[in-house]
Formats: sequence, structure tokens, C-alpha cells
Amino acid sequence: MSGFSTARLKMVDGQVRTNDVTDRRVIDAMLTVPREAFVPAARQALAYLDLDLDVSESAAKRFLIKPQLTGKLLQAAEIAEDDNVLVVGCATGYLAALAAKLARQVTATESDPALAAKAKDALAGLGLTNVSCKVASCIEGDSSAAPYDVIILNGAAEVMPDGLLGQLKEGGRLLGVSAESRPPRAVIVTHTHGEFGHRALFDAAAPVLPGLERAAAFVF
Repeated sequence: MSGFSTARLKMVDGQVRTNDVTDRRVIDAMLTVPREAFVPAARQALAYLDLDLDVSESAAKRFLIKPQLTGKLLQAAEIAEDDNVLVVGCATGYLAALAAKLARQVTATESDPALAAKAKDALAGLGLTNVSCKVASCIEGDSSAAPYDVIILNGAAEVMPDGLLGQLKEGGRLLGVSAESRPPRAVIVTHTHGEFGHRALFDAAAPVLPGLERAAAFVF
């Protein structure tokens, strides 16, 4: 077994399973998708650590969220094999690759064109044909492939992304970390009978996605 394969198994056993992720499909996806393929070469040794991993190569920091949070969000999403999924702020595409192992179709958006290009290359390198990556801001999503059964934020939001909620199918759900208040929590928003219901899932923290920051307060 290679060093990365061993590290991947340890990540799943030590970070994911121990945080109450028991869904066999999610675990299999995380055992299969090589996280190091979505990390710059200089930081690949950090690929399986329990941290939000910086994958940016510019001043604007962008991250892959922690493996345990990734697994818990995917489990809570209950992605079915026929689902149409949107991954927002995908960075280099790791969360999108995992979702592609679970869903029929995945659309990923990333506001940084350089990162979006890296995501496309990484996803293609794994032979994933049911996922596409588009350059778009986090706040706008991608209406061309909507409505979605599931929308997952690869990070936190300090404001409610109302534009994304409008892309949810009836019966659909949006998941991510809400940093609107303290402590931040993972939340699920469900679309039922034209209404949106919000429910906190568990305490969680993640870097805030660009475009989903709280507006700065006016100061004299």
C-alpha cells in the first residue's frame, strides 16, 4: 500500500468514522478519491491532516474543508444515485469529486479561474465524466443546470445565500456552515411546499467563502 493510500485509510478511520460518519457510500468515496490529487505538490504531505487545507497559489486564500466536516456534510446530504448536485466554491474540486461518486450529475462552481482550471484537470485525471466545473461566484451558483436536489457549500457563509436557495428543487436541500452567529454551525436548509426550513446539525467551523461574507459595518 502506498504512503498516500495508507494516509487515506488513516484519515477515514481516525477522522471520519470517529465523527459518526457511518454511511457506507460516503466512506467508500472517501477511501477511493485521492485527496492529494487536489493539493499543490508542495503541500501534498498535508493532504490527509485534520485541517482546512490551503490550496491557493495567490494572496486570496482558498481551502479544502476538513475531512471530518466533508464526510459529515455528505452524510447529512443523503445524496441519492439519481440526484443532481451543485458544489459551491469547490476550490480544486475535492468535494465535487466525492459528490460525483454518489450522484448522477454534479456541477461545481469556483470564482477563481486558476483554481477552476486546476479542478477541471484533477477531475478529468480521475476519469470522472459526470461532473463539470464552471467559473462563477459563490453567490450566483449555476442556474443553467438547476434545479438541484442538493447544494453543498465548500465552506462557510456569513449571509444567507438566497440566490442559491432559488436553485433548489422542491424537496431539495442546501448544506454548509452558517457563520451568521456564534458558534458557527453546520446547517441544512430544505425546500418544501415552496417554503425553506432551516435546521442546525452540529457545531462546525470552516473558512468563509468569497462573496458570502457579512458586509462590513459602517464606522465613523
